Amino acid sequence: MSCRELTYSGPGDWQAIGRWLDKRKDPDTKVDGIVRDILKNVRTNGDKALVEYTRKFDCDSLDESMIRVPGKAIRASLEHIPAEDRDILEEAIGNIRAFHVNQKEKSWWTTAPDGTILGQMVRPVDRVGLYVPGGRGGETPLISSLIMNAVPAQVAGVEKIAVTSPPRKDGTLNPHILATAALLGLDEIFLAGSAWAIGALAYGTATINPCDVLAGPGNIFVATAKSQLIGSVGIDMVAGPSEIAILADESANPKWLAADMLSQAEHDPLAAALLITPSKELAKAVHDELGPQTAALPRSEIAGASLRDWGAIITVPDLETGADVINHIAPEHLELSIADPWAMLGTIRHAGAIFMGHNSPEPVGDYFAGPNHVLPTLRTVRFSSALSVQNFCKKSSVIAASPSYVTKHGDKIARLARLEGLEAHARSVECRNK
Repeated sequence: MSCRELTYSGPGDWQAIGRWLDKRKDPDTKVDGIVRDILKNVRTNGDKALVEYTRKFDCDSLDESMIRVPGKAIRASLEHIPAEDRDILEEAIGNIRAFHVNQKEKSWWTTAPDGTILGQMVRPVDRVGLYVPGGRGGETPLISSLIMNAVPAQVAGVEKIAVTSPPRKDGTLNPHILATAALLGLDEIFLAGSAWAIGALAYGTATINPCDVLAGPGNIFVATAKSQLIGSVGIDMVAGPSEIAILADESANPKWLAADMLSQAEHDPLAAALLITPSKELAKAVHDELGPQTAALPRSEIAGASLRDWGAIITVPDLETGADVINHIAPEHLELSIADPWAMLGTIRHAGAIFMGHNSPEPVGDYFAGPNHVLPTLRTVRFSSALSVQNFCKKSSVIAASPSYVTKHGDKIARLARLEGLEAHARSVECRNK
């Protein structure tokens, strides 16, 4: 399997590598107008628009009465999946919930001797909308996405969560999606996909109530719809194609490294899989492994295109230089497949999730360990973070000034107001001291 072989000796080599990787960011601007029209149609025509688009693209027999999945069907789905799958889902949900509980923030208060109280009040948003892609006509449901988005919202204290997912051709959802929803205690499940589902969650229809925050992955139409709604609702992030960078030394197993690169390459032809190593022997061994492992995959065509266009094995003089490359790349997923990953952790400034050592492949975090797998991509990890409980909360400042506070500081506040030319602001304070 062909894969770029690059060399990085220092910061001067980054420019060429960065220009290559930045090509993954090219926006598909022709989608903007299409999505804008879809959102306008949904906002104007509600359920009628949802039925129109769903009949055209997903299920030609859908009518308005079918948009909401009955609660009975959600509960019954637990009987339609293997008991082993149910046990695994319950354990994964428990792990992910336990991790996110640690992210909860508390409201706090400070008091001054004069009786003034200042503080911050943390509250969950009222209502969240989650999008879950159906996956290959509903046959490869993204159940992990539902868990990763629902659990932090629930831990935040959100009481109302709506879920949309495109129906299969027969007007049903994959029972694993419904069963996961049942295990999460979710009962608002709606049959809608793509940009029209995002519009319905944002604006509301006769069947779907509007939401305050939207979250969940999707194709270019979903991502574009979310980006066009920024300012009207909160969103998790506008994520790009998946990516993994692996910093490895001679202690790593080349078979494992090739498998780890392919775990992201199989997502999408635009996914990036990068190995950084000071070992030329390891680099060659991994390169030799990629071909046969790719050929053996059901999604070999996708993985092969990803490796060909966006895969690379980058040799560096030493691990410290490798860490420099990582910080330039700012990857969504980073594996430290080295003998002493903890010694290198402090050198990593930019990575969405960091997988430590040889026994922490990226899928451990994707599905089961607990941390969220919704992560920034395309170098946005330089200024943003994984989806968390905080995405579903808002914070209010609380100011309770005492009379003596206004007496002592009123003139100063008025002076600052007048410097900005805001006389009414100044008088608002001064009138309390007369």
